[in-house]
This record gives sequence, structure tokens and C-alpha cells, in this order.
Amino acid sequence: MNSGRLQAFSDGVLAITITILVFNLKPPELTNWASLAPLIPEFIAHILTFIYVGIYWNNHHHLWHAASKVSGKILWANSHLLFWLSILPMASGWVGKHFLSPYPMAFYGVILFLSSFAWYLLTHIVAKEEADNPEVQVLCAMNGKTKLSLLAYVISIACAFFAPAFSLMIYFLVALAWFMPDKRIETSYKQKVSP
Repeated sequence: MNSGRLQAFSDGVLAITITILVFNLKPPELTNWASLAPLIPEFIAHILTFIYVGIYWNNHHHLWHAASKVSGKILWANSHLLFWLSILPMASGWVGKHFLSPYPMAFYGVILFLSSFAWYLLTHIVAKEEADNPEVQVLCAMNGKTKLSLLAYVISIACAFFAPAFSLMIYFLVALAWFMPDKRIETSYKQKVSP
């Protein structure tokens, strides 16, 4: 299989994930501005989850811009990542309905941790399969940001039981850290497209 099919399938799953996320938002019964106020927690959860799915989509796009080999191991590692990302809308809905409650906040962190770990596994397998591709090696190297993100998720899961607002803040900070494009990816991309 070529990487284009893997990208197309992954794009479809992520598009459906975002669609399901949007379906979690229900309009208020009343027709005034005040009726939106009770939905603020759901909007916050929605925004955070949308950002995370967008970050994974961007990184996935950049990874397959550099990589081209697709093996059975890569297919399963990619499916593993998509599985955890597909649970994010449910986790987001639970957080939105029970805002700053310990168990929903911890569960959200568990899903973020497992998604991040699945991303690490995928990049690790891609790096092994494309050992002769220096661009892939640079993109897939586990950097400090990845390690800190995994650690931050573990801390936020624990904090959810005594300081759920702090957990939410950690989730936003990790998203902010990944929102900024990785310099390695941007440099690699520019070198590849320049004539």
C-alpha cells in the first residue's frame, strides 16, 4: 500500500472525529444570549479537543510528507493512534457536561496520554522502517517536548482528583506547546519544496 491511501483513510477518520465532536454541541432551548452561558463548559471542552485533533492531523500530514513506506506494523500503529483519537469526542462530551469533575477530567487525560503514546509508537515504527531516510529520522526523533507532554498528562491525571482546574490548565498548556509548529518539521518541509 502506498502512503496516499493511509493518509486518505486517516484524514477520513479524523474528519469524522471532528464531525462527531460538533454533534456533541446542542443548541440551547431559549433564544437569548443568556441561554448560551450554561454551554460555556461544553464550548471550552470542544475548543480544546478540536485543537488536539488539529494538532494530530497536522503532525500526521507532515510525517507522511516525509515518509513513504507503509508496512503492516505501520498500518496497525496508525490504527492504534486513530482508535484513541476517535474516543476524544466522547471524553470531551463527558468533560463538558461535568465540567471540572475529577473522573471526567482524569479520563480525558488518560485518552490524551494514550493518543500521545500511540503517536510516539507510530513515529518509532516509521523511523525503524525508514532507517535510510534522514528526513524521517529527524521528524521521528523523540524530543523533549514529547517526553514532557507524556509526563504532563500523567501529572494532570493525578491532579484531576484534587485540582481539576489545574488539570485543564495543563491540557491547554500542552496543546499550546504543540500548536506552535516544530522547527524541524518546518525546516524539513521548506527544504523539500524549495526548487
